[in-house]
Amino acid sequence: MMDLRTQSTRRSPDDLLAHMKSFELNLKFSAGIWFFSPPNSRFHDKYQPVLDIAARLDIAARLKDYGLAALEAHYPNEINEDNADLWKSFCRDTGIRVVTVIPLLFWDARYEWGSLSSPVEAARQHAIERTKNALRLNLEFDTDFAVVWPGIDGYEALSRLKQDPGTRHIAVLVVSGYTEIDSVVRCVQMGAEDYLSKPFNAVLLRARISACLEKKRHRDQEMEVFRQLALAKENSERLLLNILPPSIADRLKAGEELIVDSFASVTVLFADIVGFSQLAARLSAGDLVRNLNNVFSRFDSLAARFGLEKIKTIGDAYMAAAGLPERCADHAQRAAEMALAMQDAILQFTRESGLALNIRVGLHSGPVIAGVIGKHKFSYDLWGDTVNIASRMESHGHPSAIQVTEATERLLRDNYLFVTRGRIAIKGQGELMSYLLVGRSG
Repeated sequence: MMDLRTQSTRRSPDDLLAHMKSFELNLKFSAGIWFFSPPNSRFHDKYQPVLDIAARLDIAARLKDYGLAALEAHYPNEINEDNADLWKSFCRDTGIRVVTVIPLLFWDARYEWGSLSSPVEAARQHAIERTKNALRLNLEFDTDFAVVWPGIDGYEALSRLKQDPGTRHIAVLVVSGYTEIDSVVRCVQMGAEDYLSKPFNAVLLRARISACLEKKRHRDQEMEVFRQLALAKENSERLLLNILPPSIADRLKAGEELIVDSFASVTVLFADIVGFSQLAARLSAGDLVRNLNNVFSRFDSLAARFGLEKIKTIGDAYMAAAGLPERCADHAQRAAEMALAMQDAILQFTRESGLALNIRVGLHSGPVIAGVIGKHKFSYDLWGDTVNIASRMESHGHPSAIQVTEATERLLRDNYLFVTRGRIAIKGQGELMSYLLVGRSG
């Protein structure tokens, strides 16, 4: 109110009344939920009946118009995991916030010799877990600060707070009676945002708290950016692994610009869906792609099962290889097992869909060159006569048959059954002996 003693002209009573009416009291305060139902005290008995939390919150709601803006509560007797939804509904309906959740560390009989600093291991661990749970609720309710009451060693509390991944991001302002610089340095090194010595100035404390909260907001924003970047990186790596073999993707991420390898002996598999062109003329575009995806997804599962690397699909043709990028001695056997399983998969698809499909499969074993091509759209591909001959084995084969070259038959003859087809003319290769793989021996 204005000091009137220095006025040369004394104001009239009406002027003074008008001046006083120009003031507005905009009171905002917080209160502990325990104030609405005091328990037993060390000094007197209860002077009103004990109210449950719902009744206390009802009282608090009626005080909103009188300036109640926030509530404080103890964990676990006043706020806990079981009644958190009740508190959230109250906050949502009234706009009154939970300003802090305080772990109750001083009434329990187990804390007779202290809580977080108790010499009794069981009591100390119980207090630690109770404090952690209270801090998690502080995070869940986005409170302004966390308070830990008697029985705690501040250094121990700060250390455990910063070691727990669930609470390490909480902003901590240390208010202590210790004024030595060593104490200040120790707290800051342990992760405290700021340090204020007692006795403190209230205005300075509010300024420090505001600064801590602002730092936390900036840090939360940075963490969200880092989280989004990590998510984007994870998505890009997942997409890369869908395109390239894991070992090749790792080499690409490591900065290797030219990825090319020579393999002395692998087995290349080509498969083509017989009658697909006629099927395409009868089905809608959506049904066509849906059915083709169904078939190729089954083939992908078989490739993963038998250890082949899917190279690509071209229209209704499927290409895979065994023995790369990780070399293996049984590449021909892996390819043969996949070829036989592909025939079973097509039969199962036909039974389920009612669409009559067959496949031709061709295998050839020999050397290839493998590498990554492209800068913006990567592709892991194979080159060499082995690829071309395997493709010819498929295109010159019969529906529902697996045709292989002599090189592949030689690697498989001890464990698989073949029918000799004879020599067939292969463009650029002349006549090659071919065989039909019909099953396993024994």
